[in-house]
Amino acid sequence: MPHDSLGARLRSLEGAPYPAYRDLTGPHPVGEFVIRIDRVQPDPFAAPSRIRIELAPESCSLPVLETRDEIRAAVDFISRAAARNLASDNRTSAGRNPGLAICAPGPEIIERTSAYWTSKAIGLRLTVALPARGRRIRGREAAALLTETLPEIARRALQPDDPSLRALERHIRCVEDQRVLRDQLGAHGLIAFIADGSILPRASGVDRRPLTGDSVVPTLAPESLCVTLDTAHRGPLRGLGIPEGITVITGGGYHGKSTLLQALEQGVFDHHPGDGREHVVTRADAVKVRAEEGRSVNGVPIDTFIGTLPGAVSTRPFHTMNASGSTSQAASVIEALEVGSRLLLLDEDTSAANFMVRDARMQALVREEPITPFLDRVRPLFETRGVSSVVVAGGAGDYLEVAHRVLALERYALHDWTDRARDVCHHTPSLRQSVCDAPLPESTPRWIAPDSLDPGRGRRSSFIRASRRDTLQYGDDEIDLRGVEQLTDPAQTRAIGEALAWLRDHGDLDRHPLAQALEILDTTLNRAGLEALVGEARGELARPRRQEVAAALNRLRKLKARIQPAPPH
Repeated sequence: MPHDSLGARLRSLEGAPYPAYRDLTGPHPVGEFVIRIDRVQPDPFAAPSRIRIELAPESCSLPVLETRDEIRAAVDFISRAAARNLASDNRTSAGRNPGLAICAPGPEIIERTSAYWTSKAIGLRLTVALPARGRRIRGREAAALLTETLPEIARRALQPDDPSLRALERHIRCVEDQRVLRDQLGAHGLIAFIADGSILPRASGVDRRPLTGDSVVPTLAPESLCVTLDTAHRGPLRGLGIPEGITVITGGGYHGKSTLLQALEQGVFDHHPGDGREHVVTRADAVKVRAEEGRSVNGVPIDTFIGTLPGAVSTRPFHTMNASGSTSQAASVIEALEVGSRLLLLDEDTSAANFMVRDARMQALVREEPITPFLDRVRPLFETRGVSSVVVAGGAGDYLEVAHRVLALERYALHDWTDRARDVCHHTPSLRQSVCDAPLPESTPRWIAPDSLDPGRGRRSSFIRASRRDTLQYGDDEIDLRGVEQLTDPAQTRAIGEALAWLRDHGDLDRHPLAQALEILDTTLNRAGLEALVGEARGELARPRRQEVAAALNRLRKLKARIQPAPPH
């Protein structure tokens, strides 16, 4: 029987040298499944082998899906189911790791390669540490793992029972509702929407599940900022609508200001049902910017915020391997605008103080200052370029003067304090002087030298690794992504590394500035999926936004960029 064929071959390898596993590369029928062994690790201590297990659609009880949103949601759902099944199997095995692993999703529902759903096959992509004793094959254990454990885990994910099918339907509907909500923001003049009843706090700083307990305060929109948006499946939803323009979030310490901003940061992604943030949506191009002392800046024109530095150092463009807090944040703003962001998110807790504001006393004391604070640019950015901003400010009261609206949090409850803030500004006028006399400099595209995106390391033509969300090993460089707070998953970081290599080879960087090259990348991913980055079946990738791809590229220390046009061809 086909089921016995792979098992028999594995059992026959008992005690053989480990490289004999390579003879198994290819497809193997196992019952109603097909197991595809795509890559076999060369030895027991190398990276795990890559395998797939799949069913023909007619062998599944899963529904027929057509739209990108439906398929993205379904791939996420079966990936979560497989991850839960693996975790459960580990627990019932007294903690013994069976050697199987899948790239498990977090709270966000992002396009990923851990599963696939096509008209020809529905399957899972996993890794497996093929069993060994020393450098000898443990064939009987491998046979049990691949022909018994793996099919059972896949069966529960790919042939779900009726309750699981209903859960899949809720999963898909949840994604479609979020897409519909996000699509309505522009027509209503909004940059974000938070449905009433949303649970914004997380369990802890290292646990992204929603906070539970009697102390949790669900979000409730103040009447003055309440809007009602339609959904595809739940009908009208009432909630907080944050209009375009300048919004200040304020309130006392530990009352939820940063939690609200973090929910807006992650509102660019869809969330799974029950996350608490599944009806929190932010316009898709929003970027959180912060100070990152010590980061590199390559060819970024930051003269919007920073004038000529001592020693006649030009800031158009600006280059440094060791940016200060203010120059790094200025660069991050310009880089976000360069790739199309029209919504900036800032928190004074993670910002450079002198980049955000200089008060009247400092203006009187220090006359020569090259920095134009963000405070003096935030209104012109909106009025001339349509760039909205959300600023968390608990100490910089001068932001009340430029805000179109002021949201306050008191014991986690939302209030509209716009009129109250205007009254404060009227009765307590600021003594500081605006230093924004000059108009905003023109936007200038940057051109990237393709050879500076070389991922080679030593004798290897490509070395790209990401075991953590915030660190990418790209060739000889380790890219520090701790300041890129909207990255949510190590699988996105891995995909970013592959995207940088793809841009070098296929982005036509000699002919296109960075923003256009990223458009080409997005078009390719929309058409061909994440497999276009690597040209093979790999299950550890999740799709990043162009904003995060650009953020990683901009933190590559060997990057070479210029603002002059490319030479004619």
